[in-house]
Order: sequence, then structure tokens, then C-alpha cells
Amino acid sequence: QVQLVESGGGLVQPGGSLRLSCVASGSILSINTMGWYRQAPGKQRELVATITYSGITNDADSVKGRFTISRDNAKNTVYLQMNSLKPEDTAVYYCNAEIAVVSAPWVNPYWGQGTQVTVSS
Repeated sequence: QVQLVESGGGLVQPGGSLRLSCVASGSILSINTMGWYRQAPGKQRELVATITYSGITNDADSVKGRFTISRDNAKNTVYLQMNSLKPEDTAVYYCNAEIAVVSAPWVNPYWGQGTQVTVSS
């Protein structure tokens, strides 16, 4: 029904930057809130940032001022610009989107496959 394809992960040194992208595709009627979550080894998945359709953002305290979430509704894409990266940012980052599809015209959550971000010297 829906695919969320993430890109942009990789290895970066502390203080560096990465830009993650996530493109939603499928028989999409609408996309409401989109967001990024992350899961470090041995830890639970946690919220990084979310953004509503109208552009209202909500950032986790741990990334506030360093990460910026944005979206391009015309492209069904959400981005996460990550600056001043720290080793503790190392995690698998997952894209999330609340999407209504043709076969189910109500909002349901969809997840991407995850992309690895490693911050290390």
C-alpha cells in the first residue's frame, strides 16, 4: 500500500552533519503528521522530531537546536537535517508518516525500514 524509503544515513565524525530524506509512495490519499524516530542498540525507539501537514514541528529536547525537520508536501517527502552530531546520536533512524490510502481512507501509521546513522571518530 505505502512505502517509505529513507536515505542519507552513514558514518560521520562528531560535530559533522547529515541530511536524511524519506519519500512516501503508493496509493496515497493524504499524509498528515510525519516524523523521525531513532533506536540505539539496547534502547527503546524514541521520538526525534515530528512535523504536521501545515509545518508545525515538535523536537525532542535532546536534538533541539541541532536537528531540523522539514517536509515537501508536493513530493511526499520529509527531511531531517542533523548538525553538530554527537556520538549519542548514533542509532537507526526510522521515518514515520500518518497516511490515508485509497483502500483505507483513514489515517494509519507507516514506517520506513530504517537507516543507520553512526557518529564516531
